[in-house]
Amino acid sequence: MTGFFAIILRELRTGLRHLSDISAVLAFFALVATLFAFGVGPRTLGDLAGGVLWTAALLAAMLSLDRLFQPDHDDGGLVLLILSPVPLELVVLAKVIAHWLTAGVPILVLAPLLGLALQLPEGSLPGLLTGMALGTPILSLLGALGAALVLGARRAGVLTALLILPLVIPVLIFGVAATDPANGAAPVLFLAAMLLGALALCPWATAAALRQSVL
Repeated sequence: MTGFFAIILRELRTGLRHLSDISAVLAFFALVATLFAFGVGPRTLGDLAGGVLWTAALLAAMLSLDRLFQPDHDDGGLVLLILSPVPLELVVLAKVIAHWLTAGVPILVLAPLLGLALQLPEGSLPGLLTGMALGTPILSLLGALGAALVLGARRAGVLTALLILPLVIPVLIFGVAATDPANGAAPVLFLAAMLLGALALCPWATAAALRQSVL
């Protein structure tokens, strides 16, 4: 576990050295939400705010997925991580946690402010934040799997998006449903179940894809 936490700290330090990447995620999130606001107009904006914020958040979080494994692949560090005494599945999980802390958490912090700007209905904010707190880690887990599958390919970022976007549609559906208080706790429970499933499966599938990529 010492190695596990060391990898998380290493990834966080690397992410903090690239603050421009975090700024780009937040700027993209705000820009997409703002464009939706101009496109749909003020009359229906409040009703669509939850969907707008979720769509913008999912697209923004994908901007940094290509940095999960590509730098280690380019400099040979991926081979050392595979050969290290820390199981590769734990290495993947550590990288996913660091990605969520540097991409998902800033989105969670900015979401309430954008919600106010987009006239999010009263009572929807707790559901929005709870849903995003559960949904953004799922995106990081699925994104890690997609990034591992296309590692070393040309235009890997585009390929990762094409692989992951169909898989995150259920997250988007239940995340938007969670913003409506009338739906109760059911959408949140579905998101929690999906998160547990992704935690159980994605690190192992991603580790297998990484091993395949260096053979």
